[in-house]
Amino acid sequence: MENNHKYTNLIKQEAQRLGFMACGISKAGFLEEEAPRLEQWLNSQKHGQMSFMEDHFDKRLNPILLMDGAKSVVSLLINYYPPETQVEGSYKISKYAYGKDYHNVILKKLRKLLRSIKTEIGEVSGRAFIDIAPIMDKAWAAKSGLGWIGKNSNLITQKVGSFYFIAELILDLELEYDNPTTDHCGSCTACIDACPTQAIIAQYVVDGSKCISYFTIELKDNLPTEMKGKFEDWAFGCDICQDVCPWNRFSKPHNEPLFNPYPELLSYSKKEWEEITDDVFNEVFKNSPLKRAKLDGLKRNIDFLKM
Repeated sequence: MENNHKYTNLIKQEAQRLGFMACGISKAGFLEEEAPRLEQWLNSQKHGQMSFMEDHFDKRLNPILLMDGAKSVVSLLINYYPPETQVEGSYKISKYAYGKDYHNVILKKLRKLLRSIKTEIGEVSGRAFIDIAPIMDKAWAAKSGLGWIGKNSNLITQKVGSFYFIAELILDLELEYDNPTTDHCGSCTACIDACPTQAIIAQYVVDGSKCISYFTIELKDNLPTEMKGKFEDWAFGCDICQDVCPWNRFSKPHNEPLFNPYPELLSYSKKEWEEITDDVFNEVFKNSPLKRAKLDGLKRNIDFLKM
Protein backbone atom coordinates (compact mmCIF):
# COMPACT_ATOMS: atom_id res chain seq x y z
CA MET A 1 0.00 0.00 0.00
CA GLU A 2 2.88 2.34 0.74
CA ASN A 3 4.21 1.75 -2.75
CA ASN A 4 0.75 2.36 -4.23
CA HIS A 5 0.73 5.83 -2.65
CA LYS A 6 4.30 6.55 -3.73
CA TYR A 7 3.73 5.42 -7.32
CA THR A 8 0.45 7.31 -7.59
CA ASN A 9 2.09 10.57 -6.51
CA LEU A 10 4.99 9.98 -8.87
CA ILE A 11 2.65 9.49 -11.86
CA LYS A 12 0.56 12.55 -11.05
CA GLN A 13 3.61 14.77 -10.55
CA GLU A 14 5.19 13.61 -13.81
CA ALA A 15 1.91 14.14 -15.67
CA GLN A 16 1.81 17.72 -14.40
CA ARG A 17 5.44 18.27 -15.41
CA LEU A 18 4.65 17.09 -18.95
CA GLY A 19 1.86 19.65 -19.30
CA PHE A 20 -1.26 17.65 -18.47
CA MET A 21 -3.73 19.82 -16.57
CA ALA A 22 -5.20 16.98 -14.51
CA CYS A 23 -4.65 13.30 -13.77
CA GLY A 24 -7.07 10.83 -12.18
CA ILE A 25 -6.77 7.09 -11.66
CA SER A 26 -9.38 4.30 -11.68
CA LYS A 27 -9.30 0.57 -11.09
CA ALA A 28 -9.44 -1.25 -14.43
CA GLY A 29 -12.58 -3.30 -14.96
CA PHE A 30 -15.86 -3.69 -16.81
CA LEU A 31 -17.91 -0.48 -17.19
CA GLU A 32 -21.16 -1.99 -16.01
CA GLU A 33 -23.28 1.17 -16.06
CA GLU A 34 -22.10 2.28 -19.50
CA ALA A 35 -22.70 -1.07 -21.24
CA PRO A 36 -26.51 -0.87 -21.68
CA ARG A 37 -26.33 2.82 -22.60
CA LEU A 38 -23.74 2.19 -25.32
CA GLU A 39 -25.68 -0.79 -26.67
CA GLN A 40 -28.93 1.20 -26.85
CA TRP A 41 -27.17 4.18 -28.48
CA LEU A 42 -25.67 1.96 -31.17
CA ASN A 43 -28.88 -0.03 -31.73
CA SER A 44 -30.80 3.20 -32.32
CA GLN A 45 -28.22 4.27 -34.95
CA LYS A 46 -27.24 7.46 -33.13
CA HIS A 47 -23.70 7.01 -34.46
CA GLY A 48 -24.83 7.58 -38.06
CA GLN A 49 -22.17 6.44 -40.53
CA MET A 50 -19.48 6.17 -37.85
CA SER A 51 -19.35 2.38 -38.23
CA PHE A 52 -16.08 2.26 -36.26
CA MET A 53 -18.18 2.89 -33.14
CA GLU A 54 -19.65 -0.59 -33.56
CA ASP A 55 -16.22 -2.23 -33.57
CA HIS A 56 -14.65 -3.79 -30.46
CA PHE A 57 -17.80 -3.39 -28.35
CA ASP A 58 -16.45 -5.54 -25.51
CA LYS A 59 -13.05 -3.85 -25.53
CA ARG A 60 -14.66 -0.41 -25.29
CA LEU A 61 -16.22 -1.46 -22.02
CA ASN A 62 -13.33 -3.36 -20.48
CA PRO A 63 -9.68 -2.19 -20.60
CA ILE A 64 -8.56 -5.62 -19.36
CA LEU A 65 -9.40 -6.81 -22.89
CA LEU A 66 -7.20 -4.06 -24.33
CA MET A 67 -4.14 -5.06 -22.32
CA ASP A 68 -3.34 -8.28 -20.51
CA GLY A 69 -2.91 -7.76 -16.79
CA ALA A 70 -4.44 -4.27 -16.77
CA LYS A 71 -5.01 -3.03 -13.23
CA SER A 72 -5.25 0.76 -13.48
CA VAL A 73 -6.59 3.35 -15.93
CA VAL A 74 -4.75 6.67 -15.71
CA SER A 75 -6.93 9.42 -17.20
CA LEU A 76 -5.32 12.68 -18.28
CA LEU A 77 -6.63 16.04 -19.43
CA ILE A 78 -4.77 18.53 -21.59
CA ASN A 79 -6.11 22.04 -22.19
CA TYR A 80 -6.67 23.30 -25.74
CA TYR A 81 -8.61 26.51 -25.05
CA PRO A 82 -7.00 29.06 -27.42
CA PRO A 83 -5.51 32.39 -26.38
CA GLU A 84 -7.42 34.07 -29.23
CA THR A 85 -10.23 33.11 -31.58
CA GLN A 86 -11.13 33.64 -35.23
CA VAL A 87 -12.11 36.97 -36.73
CA GLU A 88 -15.81 37.72 -36.55
CA GLY A 89 -17.93 36.89 -39.56
CA SER A 90 -15.77 34.11 -40.98
CA TYR A 91 -16.51 30.42 -41.41
CA LYS A 92 -16.00 28.78 -38.04
CA ILE A 93 -13.49 26.08 -37.11
CA SER A 94 -13.77 24.14 -33.86
CA LYS A 95 -11.22 25.38 -31.33
CA TYR A 96 -9.61 21.96 -30.90
CA ALA A 97 -8.44 22.20 -34.53
CA TYR A 98 -6.71 25.59 -34.26
CA GLY A 99 -3.19 24.19 -33.94
CA LYS A 100 -1.20 21.05 -34.70
CA ASP A 101 -2.92 17.66 -34.78
CA TYR A 102 -3.46 16.82 -31.13
CA HIS A 103 -3.07 13.08 -31.63
CA ASN A 104 0.65 13.44 -32.34
CA VAL A 105 1.22 15.98 -29.57
CA ILE A 106 -0.56 13.95 -26.88
CA LEU A 107 0.87 10.59 -27.94
CA LYS A 108 4.41 11.92 -27.48
CA LYS A 109 3.52 13.11 -23.98
CA LEU A 110 1.93 9.77 -23.10
CA ARG A 111 5.01 7.89 -24.27
CA LYS A 112 7.24 10.17 -22.19
CA LEU A 113 5.02 9.56 -19.16
CA LEU A 114 5.17 5.80 -19.68
CA ARG A 115 8.97 5.92 -20.04
CA SER A 116 9.25 7.89 -16.79
CA ILE A 117 7.05 5.37 -14.99
CA LYS A 118 9.23 2.49 -16.18
CA THR A 119 12.42 4.36 -15.27
CA GLU A 120 11.26 5.24 -11.76
CA ILE A 121 9.27 2.14 -10.87
CA GLY A 122 10.74 -0.67 -12.97
CA GLU A 123 9.00 -3.42 -14.92
CA VAL A 124 5.63 -1.86 -15.73
CA SER A 125 3.60 -2.69 -18.82
CA GLY A 126 1.37 -0.01 -20.24
CA ARG A 127 -0.55 1.15 -23.30
CA ALA A 128 -1.31 4.71 -24.34
CA PHE A 129 -4.71 5.68 -25.73
CA ILE A 130 -6.29 8.74 -27.28
CA ASP A 131 -9.70 9.11 -28.91
CA ILE A 132 -9.01 6.99 -31.99
CA ALA A 133 -8.80 3.85 -29.80
CA PRO A 134 -11.78 1.77 -28.58
CA ILE A 135 -11.87 3.16 -25.07
CA MET A 136 -14.59 5.19 -23.36
CA ASP A 137 -12.36 8.08 -22.37
CA LYS A 138 -15.05 10.33 -20.89
CA ALA A 139 -16.43 7.51 -18.77
CA TRP A 140 -12.98 6.71 -17.36
CA ALA A 141 -12.20 10.39 -16.75
CA ALA A 142 -15.47 10.78 -14.85
CA LYS A 143 -14.86 7.56 -12.91
CA SER A 144 -11.48 8.94 -11.80
CA GLY A 145 -12.96 12.20 -10.53
CA LEU A 146 -11.75 14.55 -13.29
CA GLY A 147 -15.25 15.88 -13.95
CA TRP A 148 -18.80 14.80 -14.70
CA ILE A 149 -20.38 13.99 -18.06
CA GLY A 150 -22.71 16.89 -18.79
CA LYS A 151 -26.02 17.13 -20.58
CA ASN A 152 -24.12 17.74 -23.84
CA SER A 153 -22.18 14.46 -23.22
CA ASN A 154 -18.89 16.34 -22.72
CA LEU A 155 -16.76 15.94 -19.63
CA ILE A 156 -17.10 19.12 -17.55
CA THR A 157 -15.18 20.38 -14.56
CA GLN A 158 -16.03 23.23 -12.22
CA LYS A 159 -12.53 24.69 -12.43
CA VAL A 160 -11.88 24.83 -16.19
CA GLY A 161 -15.03 23.84 -18.08
CA SER A 162 -14.68 21.40 -20.97
CA PHE A 163 -12.19 22.64 -23.58
CA TYR A 164 -9.61 19.89 -23.15
CA PHE A 165 -8.56 16.58 -24.66
CA ILE A 166 -8.78 13.31 -22.74
CA ALA A 167 -6.13 10.58 -22.91
CA GLU A 168 -5.38 7.38 -21.00
CA LEU A 169 -2.59 5.09 -19.92
CA ILE A 170 -3.57 1.55 -19.01
CA LEU A 171 -1.05 0.03 -16.60
CA ASP A 172 -0.51 -3.39 -15.01
CA LEU A 173 0.23 -1.58 -11.77
CA GLU A 174 -1.96 -1.25 -8.69
CA LEU A 175 -2.34 2.36 -7.60
CA GLU A 176 -4.47 4.52 -5.31
CA TYR A 177 -7.82 5.18 -6.97
CA ASP A 178 -9.76 8.42 -7.13
CA ASN A 179 -13.50 8.79 -6.57
CA PRO A 180 -16.05 10.25 -9.01
CA THR A 181 -17.22 13.80 -8.50
CA THR A 182 -20.85 14.95 -8.47
CA ASP A 183 -22.91 16.35 -11.36
CA HIS A 184 -23.12 20.14 -11.39
CA CYS A 185 -25.32 20.74 -14.46
CA GLY A 186 -28.33 21.30 -12.17
CA SER A 187 -31.40 22.62 -13.97
CA CYS A 188 -29.35 24.31 -16.72
CA THR A 189 -30.37 23.45 -20.29
CA ALA A 190 -28.20 26.01 -22.12
CA CYS A 191 -26.53 23.40 -24.35
CA ILE A 192 -29.85 21.73 -25.26
CA ASP A 193 -31.52 25.06 -26.03
CA ALA A 194 -28.62 26.34 -28.14
CA CYS A 195 -28.05 23.33 -30.44
CA PRO A 196 -29.37 24.42 -33.86
CA THR A 197 -29.77 20.86 -35.15
CA GLN A 198 -31.38 19.58 -31.92
CA ALA A 199 -28.71 16.90 -31.61
CA ILE A 200 -29.06 16.78 -27.81
CA ILE A 201 -32.29 14.78 -27.92
CA ALA A 202 -32.56 14.38 -24.15
CA GLN A 203 -30.54 15.35 -21.11
CA TYR A 204 -27.19 13.50 -21.35
CA VAL A 205 -28.12 11.93 -24.72
CA VAL A 206 -26.61 13.20 -27.98
CA ASP A 207 -27.73 11.88 -31.34
CA GLY A 208 -24.34 11.90 -33.05
CA SER A 209 -25.97 11.64 -36.47
CA LYS A 210 -27.56 15.08 -35.97
CA CYS A 211 -24.45 16.86 -34.67
CA ILE A 212 -22.80 19.59 -36.77
CA SER A 213 -19.40 18.05 -36.00
CA TYR A 214 -20.62 14.76 -37.46
CA PHE A 215 -21.96 16.43 -40.60
CA THR A 216 -18.87 18.55 -41.24
CA ILE A 217 -16.21 15.92 -40.42
CA GLU A 218 -17.51 12.35 -40.34
CA LEU A 219 -20.25 12.31 -42.97
CA LYS A 220 -18.84 11.52 -46.40
CA ASP A 221 -22.13 11.82 -48.33
CA ASN A 222 -23.81 15.04 -49.41
CA LEU A 223 -25.07 17.12 -46.52
CA PRO A 224 -28.84 16.69 -45.97
CA THR A 225 -30.94 19.50 -47.40
CA GLU A 226 -33.14 19.59 -44.28
CA MET A 227 -30.11 20.92 -42.38
CA LYS A 228 -29.72 23.91 -44.70
CA GLY A 229 -29.42 27.13 -42.71
CA LYS A 230 -28.83 25.35 -39.39
CA PHE A 231 -25.02 25.19 -39.23
CA GLU A 232 -24.46 28.82 -38.15
CA ASP A 233 -21.31 29.09 -40.32
CA TRP A 234 -19.54 26.09 -38.77
CA ALA A 235 -17.33 24.65 -41.52
CA PHE A 236 -15.35 22.15 -39.40
CA GLY A 237 -16.68 20.85 -36.13
CA CYS A 238 -18.84 22.85 -33.74
CA ASP A 239 -18.37 24.41 -30.29
CA ILE A 240 -21.87 25.73 -29.66
CA CYS A 241 -22.79 23.43 -26.77
CA GLN A 242 -19.46 24.22 -25.09
CA ASP A 243 -19.50 27.95 -25.80
CA VAL A 244 -22.86 28.36 -24.05
CA CYS A 245 -21.96 26.16 -21.06
CA PRO A 246 -21.71 28.39 -17.95
CA TRP A 247 -18.76 26.37 -16.63
CA ASN A 248 -16.65 27.39 -19.63
CA ARG A 249 -16.47 30.94 -18.33
CA PHE A 250 -13.63 29.47 -16.24
CA SER A 251 -11.68 28.28 -19.29
CA LYS A 252 -8.11 29.57 -19.38
CA PRO A 253 -5.76 29.70 -22.40
CA HIS A 254 -3.56 26.64 -22.80
CA ASN A 255 0.25 26.75 -22.49
CA GLU A 256 1.09 24.19 -25.19
CA PRO A 257 2.89 25.96 -28.08
CA LEU A 258 1.93 23.22 -30.55
CA PHE A 259 -1.75 24.03 -29.97
CA ASN A 260 -1.24 27.70 -30.81
CA PRO A 261 -3.54 28.75 -33.64
CA TYR A 262 -2.36 28.87 -37.23
CA PRO A 263 -2.32 32.65 -37.95
CA GLU A 264 -4.06 32.06 -41.28
CA LEU A 265 -6.87 30.17 -39.59
CA LEU A 266 -7.54 33.08 -37.26
CA SER A 267 -7.41 35.77 -39.91
CA TYR A 268 -9.02 34.18 -42.98
CA SER A 269 -12.20 35.89 -44.16
CA LYS A 270 -15.03 33.96 -45.77
CA LYS A 271 -13.72 34.97 -49.19
CA GLU A 272 -10.24 33.62 -48.40
CA TRP A 273 -11.69 30.30 -47.23
CA GLU A 274 -13.77 30.08 -50.38
CA GLU A 275 -10.77 30.72 -52.61
CA ILE A 276 -8.18 28.56 -50.86
CA THR A 277 -6.26 26.28 -53.25
CA ASP A 278 -4.98 22.74 -52.76
CA ASP A 279 -1.39 23.96 -52.61
CA VAL A 280 -2.12 26.58 -49.97
CA PHE A 281 -4.30 24.21 -47.91
CA ASN A 282 -1.67 21.45 -47.97
CA GLU A 283 1.13 23.84 -47.07
CA VAL A 284 -0.62 25.85 -44.35
CA PHE A 285 -2.61 23.04 -42.72
CA LYS A 286 -0.33 20.05 -43.38
CA ASN A 287 -0.15 19.13 -39.67
CA SER A 288 -3.63 20.32 -38.77
CA PRO A 289 -6.76 18.35 -37.81
CA LEU A 290 -8.36 20.07 -40.82
CA LYS A 291 -6.54 17.53 -42.97
CA ARG A 292 -9.06 14.97 -41.75
CA ALA A 293 -11.85 16.60 -43.77
CA LYS A 294 -9.48 17.34 -46.66
CA LEU A 295 -9.97 20.42 -48.81
CA ASP A 296 -12.77 18.77 -50.77
CA GLY A 297 -14.69 18.13 -47.57
CA LEU A 298 -14.10 21.65 -46.32
CA LYS A 299 -15.26 23.12 -49.64
CA ARG A 300 -18.36 20.90 -49.56
CA ASN A 301 -19.20 22.32 -46.14
CA ILE A 302 -18.56 25.90 -47.23
CA ASP A 303 -20.67 25.46 -50.36
CA PHE A 304 -23.47 24.15 -48.15
CA LEU A 305 -23.18 27.17 -45.84
CA LYS A 306 -23.45 29.49 -48.85
CA MET A 307 -26.71 27.90 -50.03
